Amino acid sequence: MKRSFTVLVFIIGGKMAFGQQKDLRYYFAQAPFTMPEVTEPIFPSKMFYIKDYGAVNDGETLNTTAFTKAIDACSEAGGGTVLVPAGTWLTGPFKMKSNVNLHTEKNTLVLFTPDRNQYPIVRTSKESSNFIVQSPISGNNLQNIAITGEGVFDGSGESWRPVKKSKLTHEQWGKLLASGGVLSPDGKTWWPSEEAMNGDAYLKSLKDKKNLTEKDFLPARDFLRPRMIVFTNCNNVLLDGPTFRNSPMYVFYPNHCTNLTIRNVTVHNEYWAQNGDGIDISACKGVVIYKTIVSAGDDGICMKSSGGKEPDGFELENVLIAGCIVYQSHGGFVIGSNTDGGMRNIFVSDCDFIGSDIGIRVKSNAGRGGVVKDIYMQNINMQNIINAAVSFDTYYENLQLGVTVDTSGRARNKIPDFRDFHFSNINCEGAKSAIYINGLPEMPVHRIFFENMNITANTGATLNAAADLEFKNVKIIPKKGPVYTLSNSRNIHIANGFLPPDTDKFLVTKENVSDVIVSGTKLRDKSKNIELGKGGDKNSVIVGD
Repeated sequence: MKRSFTVLVFIIGGKMAFGQQKDLRYYFAQAPFTMPEVTEPIFPSKMFYIKDYGAVNDGETLNTTAFTKAIDACSEAGGGTVLVPAGTWLTGPFKMKSNVNLHTEKNTLVLFTPDRNQYPIVRTSKESSNFIVQSPISGNNLQNIAITGEGVFDGSGESWRPVKKSKLTHEQWGKLLASGGVLSPDGKTWWPSEEAMNGDAYLKSLKDKKNLTEKDFLPARDFLRPRMIVFTNCNNVLLDGPTFRNSPMYVFYPNHCTNLTIRNVTVHNEYWAQNGDGIDISACKGVVIYKTIVSAGDDGICMKSSGGKEPDGFELENVLIAGCIVYQSHGGFVIGSNTDGGMRNIFVSDCDFIGSDIGIRVKSNAGRGGVVKDIYMQNINMQNIINAAVSFDTYYENLQLGVTVDTSGRARNKIPDFRDFHFSNINCEGAKSAIYINGLPEMPVHRIFFENMNITANTGATLNAAADLEFKNVKIIPKKGPVYTLSNSRNIHIANGFLPPDTDKFLVTKENVSDVIVSGTKLRDKSKNIELGKGGDKNSVIVGD
């Protein structure tokens, strides 16, 4: 009874703590679209202790069977809480079941075994011909599941991931080589095994074979490293409190889930973790990510969408992200690269991105693109961004290390359509470039609205293949070069802009630029501050009061 009371106090106390600041009700009310209620799972009061199912917390005994038995017993009894007390619990992969809350107490470490032989090859579904390595934690077609508490889940990712020499110090590289594994022929990449290094070539050898089974994929297991937590087609999912770290690949990958809440969670992968994304939300509906901290070897908090099965064409929609911090990552908040399932209604507010490669990153390409619209970013603070503070890239290629793809003949279908993005109250102190937009000739990035922004960067805003953009009260201070550089763009309105004292060029146009209006901006000398490039005439840029 005492342990049961502790769990209830944690959950109730957590909700009380949120009410002292901006709580979720505030953000739901502030959302610029109708954000449906995101329901959370409710569990019976029954408790199931993993020690009662043979678990041993010595850090050496493999507890896979104990975790599985406890979860199965909880679900079969109608649901409740599976309690993992303080200690170190070594385990292989296990599956969640409906109506189960997996709760870890403080000072608990759930350590997934580095023994790759413990991770079976599985089909993605009964009808599928796709095979993957079973994730440390997984669940499919479940209702009411949760992982809560203050424990730590460690995926032993170092036993799976390749590592690039360029990402480590000399001392770190020496220690890695001494740990075993193999080097690529060029000496630039460390792999945990020969099978991992040669995995892509082996998988290509299976391409034309039929009636493949799990056994056929075993030689590629080390290459097919798993995502740490994968929930597919689940409803009412809650992550509240734990730390998830050191994943073989992505840390958390919910796919086609509804009513998903992530709060008070810490996600960490080392910056050298190849394809080590933090949180990747894939084709989900009704998502809340709140008061969560992420550092990752790849994208931090990322939205993905594939499939195109929904009648309205939007596989991902109604997402609220608030009060989060993303540190090292390829992008703080990211959309893409697969967007062909469509996305809409995403609201990001009161978040900090610190030390990310890119602050706000939107990426896709022909062949993986779709409509992404009605995206709202407000009250965002960024610091020490390595590349662009805001980036739209429609020529992005995302390849796992060791994989090569010939894209020269890629069909121009599934075109990225990025439109109706709204940025307001954005501050960035330090970036390589302020804003980077690179659209497709047949589908410019369009209807993007920037308002009340302050960005200091090495270079200003570079826009290529952009249309119908509005900048209002946007203050960009580049260390060198023009504030704005435009090419292949049209209908750009810059209102109440800012020309820094040490900058001569406010706007430079290159080829194919038309219908640019600059208003409410104090230019010192129009002839010097506005430079018209190839094909530009005096009417392509209009400067007003």
